[in-house]
Amino acid sequence: MKLWKKAAGLIKDRNSIWVAVISRRTSLRNPDLEAIIIKATSHDETTVDYKNFHRVYQWVRTSPLYLKPLLYALSTRMEKTRSWVVALKGLMLMHGIFCCKIPSVQKIGRLPFDLSNFCDKHSKPSKTWAYDAFVRAYFNYLDQRSAFLSTLVKKNNRKSDQEEPPLLEELGRLQKWQSLLDMLLEIKPEAISPHRTNNHTYNNNKVYLISEAMICLLTEIFDVYSRVCKGIAGALLRIYASPGKQEAQMALGVVQKAAVQGEELSVYLEYCMDMGILSTADCPKVEQIPEEDIRDLERIINQASKMEESFVEDNKAIVAMQNPTSKKSKTIITDKWEVFEEDLISWVSADTSGFSDVSGYSYNTTSSSAIGVGGQGQYRNPFAPSSKNIIPYHHPVPTAYNHQVLPDLISF
Repeated sequence: MKLWKKAAGLIKDRNSIWVAVISRRTSLRNPDLEAIIIKATSHDETTVDYKNFHRVYQWVRTSPLYLKPLLYALSTRMEKTRSWVVALKGLMLMHGIFCCKIPSVQKIGRLPFDLSNFCDKHSKPSKTWAYDAFVRAYFNYLDQRSAFLSTLVKKNNRKSDQEEPPLLEELGRLQKWQSLLDMLLEIKPEAISPHRTNNHTYNNNKVYLISEAMICLLTEIFDVYSRVCKGIAGALLRIYASPGKQEAQMALGVVQKAAVQGEELSVYLEYCMDMGILSTADCPKVEQIPEEDIRDLERIINQASKMEESFVEDNKAIVAMQNPTSKKSKTIITDKWEVFEEDLISWVSADTSGFSDVSGYSYNTTSSSAIGVGGQGQYRNPFAPSSKNIIPYHHPVPTAYNHQVLPDLISF
């Protein structure tokens, strides 16, 4: 950092402090708090004033009434600055305010300032474009994180503390945390890594501010990843207790995504060790998602699918039983007779030698089994005409008895 540039930044900070001190105190402006924020977000890229950082945190913890003046002062500072150093320090300060875990801070929603299109105006774009991209990525994460936390607080206020959220809602939250983790892993100053040393980039080991910002991001990464792992553990217990196909499918996607993110996090930590931000002794071990959890969820989904198929088939069978007229009855015409032994005995006489069938079949009284044509004692059709002489029917001759008049019993 050149001497004249450092002197120019110092003069700007002093002028801003002087303007803040002489300003009138209102419900939105607190001169003392504004001066502290200006000191915490100075133009000096070689140091980070953590003392004034903590003084800001104390103001917020003292009373939620100081939150509006704080946001007003920080937003004004971020909207006016054209220095990536001031912008990055402001994001680090806002990140620390979120970590205070104050309910009023979690209800902020979207950030009150916009750095999504930030561009440094104090140096050539060829020298600062990498830092500008770092600032924009950092802002996008904090903006999405703040909006998500605000949504969670509003939902939790509508429910009692003892009421457990539905499983699908809990899995949806895990998916949102995973999307935030993806945004965090994308905040990687690759263009200013120590492996690139030319006239247009800086060695990251010499940029103290970038190293401090990466430490803040690593802390946030491990916090979000731990949230995801704990949420997965709780969701799996609920799925094992009462398995459902929809919940299991959604949980399987979350678990598979977590397994991929675990590998990406390991690569990210190796990158940080190459940059010199982390040492081998300080680098924690990333806990990977067990393969058994993925296989268990796949097994639950397969079992649920089979149960659904059997349920559908059972419903079809029940509907068919309840509506028997839905099937049309059919008349079948056949020339095959089915004869039972007791029926044969009822019409076969002792002497059947004289009976013959047009088919040439006859029945053997010694056996009830049917044998071939022309055999002795073969089966014969009982309804076929017989050649044996049957006693003829004679009509009775009318007699006097037949003409007897019957008495009238009704009139009698």
